[in-house]
Amino acid sequence: MSYLLPHLSTGWAVDQAILNEEDRVVVVRFGHDYDSVCMQMDEVLCNIVDDVKNFAVIYVVDISEVPDFNTMYELYDPCTVMFFFRNKHIMIDLGTGNNNKINWAFNNNQEMIDIIETVYRGAAEGARFGCQPEGLLDEVPVLRAHPGSSTEGGGGDVGRAAIG
Repeated sequence: MSYLLPHLSTGWAVDQAILNEEDRVVVVRFGHDYDSVCMQMDEVLCNIVDDVKNFAVIYVVDISEVPDFNTMYELYDPCTVMFFFRNKHIMIDLGTGNNNKINWAFNNNQEMIDIIETVYRGAAEGARFGCQPEGLLDEVPVLRAHPGSSTEGGGGDVGRAAIG
């Protein structure tokens, strides 16, 4: 399914995609098109492209073809999804201890939409740290919204998104 997603084939292209997007979250899937975990994540990403097009843009980067970010972002997992907003890396807390990225595949489109929307809302409001929407991934502990964070707009009890 990755052939349906735009590929960034140079480090410069990745930088430009992150730098030039002013109003939407840039979602980048780092990995290999042939990897089974990436294939599963790519299927979810392909399925949600139209649903998130107003607040996110999704790209795919082959970490062998573009090794520029492997060390900087510690891209050692078969599949890694990272979020950027206005040239800032957005960190999220999904209760796994790794707040920099998602390094497993989703099999639920709505969960991924919810995470991207939460990242967008937190980053657009200038929040510094974010958590998943209430009820998402219930099996992991969740931080709740801190004083001063907004949960208006029906987004549920969202926390903050770290911008680093």
